[in-house]
Amino acid sequence: MAITASQVAELRASTGVGLMDCKKALEATAGDLTAAKDWLRKKGIAVAQKRSDRETKEGAVAIAVAPDKRSAGMARLACETDFVARTGEFLELARQLALQVLAKGAEGVPEQTLVPGIGTGKGTVGEAILQAIGTTGEKLQFMEAVKVEAPAGVVGSYVHSNAKIGVLVALKADGAAAAERLEPLARDLAMHIAATQVSAIRPEDVPEDVLRKEKDIYAAQAKESGKPAAIIEKMVQGRLGKFLKEVSLLNQPFVKNPELTVAKLLEERGAELGAKLSVERFAKFTF
Repeated sequence: MAITASQVAELRASTGVGLMDCKKALEATAGDLTAAKDWLRKKGIAVAQKRSDRETKEGAVAIAVAPDKRSAGMARLACETDFVARTGEFLELARQLALQVLAKGAEGVPEQTLVPGIGTGKGTVGEAILQAIGTTGEKLQFMEAVKVEAPAGVVGSYVHSNAKIGVLVALKADGAAAAERLEPLARDLAMHIAATQVSAIRPEDVPEDVLRKEKDIYAAQAKESGKPAAIIEKMVQGRLGKFLKEVSLLNQPFVKNPELTVAKLLEERGAELGAKLSVERFAKFTF
C-alpha cells in the first residue's frame, strides 16, 4: 500500500525518528502505526534517536589479527557507561568491528556491508550498531578504525586488560627472520607504545602541529625568565630537542629493559635473527 505523508509525519511526531526511517517502518508494516513503532524499536532506531544527544565517554578498543600475522584491524567503539563497556555483548560487537576492518579496511566503516559471519551478516555496520543500541539501551558510537599491514614482516598487537588501550605495530624484517620469531618482539613493541607517550617513530616524523604547539609553550615559559631573546631561543631549542627524543619511539628507553633504547633493541634482536629490523608504522587508540 502507498504510505502517505501524513502517516509518516504522525509516526515521526510520536517517535522523534527521521522521516526516511519512519517511511521504511510504515512500508514494512503495511501502514500500521503501532506495528511501525515496534519495528523501529526492534531495529534500535527509536532508542538511537532518543540517545543521540548523550555523551559517549566510555568504550572499548578491539583488535583482529590475520592468521599470517601480516595484517590486523583495530576498532574503537564508544558507549555511555563503563558498565556497558565491560559487558560481553559490547566487547563482542567491538571485536566484530575489528574483524570487519581486517576484512574490508578502515574507510567508511559505518556504510560497509557486513562481512558474512559478523552479526546477522546482512545490512551495514551502522545498522548492526543500531540494533545493538536497542539491546543495550545506550547510545553506541563507532569512533575510528585502522588497518595496519606488514607484508615484509609481522603486525604486533596489544590490548590492555581493560580494553581501554589498543596498539598495532608493523615490524619489518630485511632478511630471513621467520614471522613466528618476530612476533614476540612485535608484541613487546606494542606493549611499550601502550605504556608510553609516543608521537612518532623518529624525531623528524613528529607532526608539525605537535611541534609548533610545544615550541609555543616553551617560548612562553622562557619569556618569564626575563632573559635576552638570543638566550630564550637557545632555551626553547634545547627543550624542543629533549621533547623530540622523549616522544620518538626509537629514542625511548625500552620499558622491559630501560638500559636499552628501542633502536638498540631492534639492532640487537635483528643481529640475533639475521635480519635488519625496523618499525614501519604504529597506531594507538585509547579511551
